[in-house]
Amino acid sequence: MKEYKIAVVLVAPQGALNIGSVSRAMLNFGVSDLRLVDPQVDHLSYEARLMAVKAVSVLENAQVFDTLDAALADCAVSFGTTRRFGQYREDLKHPDEAAAMLLPIALTQPVALVFGREDKGLLTSELDLCQHFITIPTSAELPSMNLAQAVVLCLYELRKAHGDLTGCSHGRKKLADNAALEAMFQHMKQAMINIGYLNPQNPEHILRTFRRILGRSGLNPREVNILRGLFNQIDLYTDKKIMRRGKQD
Repeated sequence: MKEYKIAVVLVAPQGALNIGSVSRAMLNFGVSDLRLVDPQVDHLSYEARLMAVKAVSVLENAQVFDTLDAALADCAVSFGTTRRFGQYREDLKHPDEAAAMLLPIALTQPVALVFGREDKGLLTSELDLCQHFITIPTSAELPSMNLAQAVVLCLYELRKAHGDLTGCSHGRKKLADNAALEAMFQHMKQAMINIGYLNPQNPEHILRTFRRILGRSGLNPREVNILRGLFNQIDLYTDKKIMRRGKQD
């Protein structure tokens, strides 16, 4: 998502291992703008580098700020994360809802995802600097998530939303159009009639079952062509059989 201007902001992070893990998660999902506000540990320490693995560049290029206000100065919109509800923490968005909101803005202006301390999260005064709030629907038995895991969830939803906006199929195959499917089924019908599999008086009775089976599989153009190739071979076989029978007669 390098074409999108997204910053991950960690407020007073307390664990070097967490900072390193966040850096790795960022690079996993194509985000590299890491901003640290009053970090309580050295973000370039051995522990942080150990967890960052191949994302050390994110650590080394991280910007360090004294205040959250300064870290968000160039951001058009900021989304603060919180697990607590209250009078000043209303209209919370889930990560997928937040992703859909922020990505169009991030095309032209920096947008921040703000994460709080491992033990206390973001203070109300810090959330005041954010225009929107994100909450992750966790179990009441243990609602607080590990910092790096929370970042992973939010960035995962961003990546999904990014694919939707850019037309990425997320690995889903392109389906054959209806014209190609109908031509295939008509070819199938005739080929199966020729080999005596379908009743020529009522071929649709069995053909409908094939329509349902193949419809559920979601055929792509290549798969349609492969099936048409099978029916072509059936046609060749039946043509040769008819020719041999004609010679015998």
